[in-house]
Amino acid sequence: MKKLEILISGASIAGPASALLLARQGHRVTVVERAPRLRPGGQTVDLRGAGRTVIDRMGLTPATDARLLDQRGIATVDARGRRRSELPVEAFGGNGIVSTHEILRGDLAEVLVGAVPESVEYLWDDSVRAIEQHTGSVTVSFERAPDRSFDLVVGADGLRSAVRRAAFGPDDRHLRPIGLRYAWFTATIDQPLDGWYLMHNSRGGRVVSARPSRVDGTVKASLAVRGSDPEPLHDRESQWRMLEEAFDGVGWVAPRLLEQMRSATDWAYADLAQVRMERFASGRVALVGDAGYCPTPLTGLGTTLALVGAYVLAGELGRSGGEVAPALTEYQAVMRPFIARTQQLPPGGASGYAPSSRAAVALSRFSYWSMDKWPMRSLLAGQFAKADGIDLPDYGA
Repeated sequence: MKKLEILISGASIAGPASALLLARQGHRVTVVERAPRLRPGGQTVDLRGAGRTVIDRMGLTPATDARLLDQRGIATVDARGRRRSELPVEAFGGNGIVSTHEILRGDLAEVLVGAVPESVEYLWDDSVRAIEQHTGSVTVSFERAPDRSFDLVVGADGLRSAVRRAAFGPDDRHLRPIGLRYAWFTATIDQPLDGWYLMHNSRGGRVVSARPSRVDGTVKASLAVRGSDPEPLHDRESQWRMLEEAFDGVGWVAPRLLEQMRSATDWAYADLAQVRMERFASGRVALVGDAGYCPTPLTGLGTTLALVGAYVLAGELGRSGGEVAPALTEYQAVMRPFIARTQQLPPGGASGYAPSSRAAVALSRFSYWSMDKWPMRSLLAGQFAKADGIDLPDYGA
């Protein structure tokens, strides 16, 4: 096995998972992260299907199981907070919209980073600025640190990947917006969740939701609205103003969330988009997770793809004995069919999640009520089975 100098950009899920697996092979790994430290909190993600298999093969199942959230399912509510439909967590074998293995993004990141060997170097508060590929190496220019040379660069830095822009071109070549603007943050509401993920649809494609948190008295809230902007709303003031205008007059807990969003310490916002690429590896640069094949949160499979991608990339590099070119070729070959399946949006896509008319909202509530009943159960079973849609190679220790 050749021992390589490897740079990984991003310290959320795909990055630490890649660092852990590659460092275990004996490679010299450096992780660069734009944030000044590991970002805490975050919304709920799930460990399902092949993603849960990867966690188990990494030896992290006890650590992640200790941090799982206890959730009873998803329920829709009206403008006054009254329940209109429920889908229990037991539906679809515990792998439906809410799975039996839900965990906060920050908790999963902490488990992964905590398992990374001490040999891994971190460059916090920095980012990749430029990449220049040579025959046997890659020169990386950073925003702060001096230029350095690596044998392999892994972009695991999310939807707006700096590595992807530097090595594969501008975002508009690869991003496919789905027409949904989304915000996540921690808040408090005056209605007990009792373990349920509660969601309220309002006319105009507006969605308010609240999910259980591990911190008593708080919820993981989100506001979503149909539409997209020619240019992303990068500054928070623009994001807040847009949401205040969009959710003016919406009921349930929307007014309370609008009051709290400006002071949220874990505010996150995105114009949801998929990443579609002919190739997500080129020369000595590879993309993992959302940077290379983001499916959007509507699929519920972003974490699964990130974990599986990190596992396959490291596994193929080990199988090739550290030879980068054949490893990246096989990485793409193994992942591509799985990516194609997992990027298929649920029925209706953004309009199914955020219906616009009164009739469409009523139909949406009925669909949640009927999901685990015939014939809807049979129609949706394939959607929820996609997390297992890969014959995951066993790369050994």
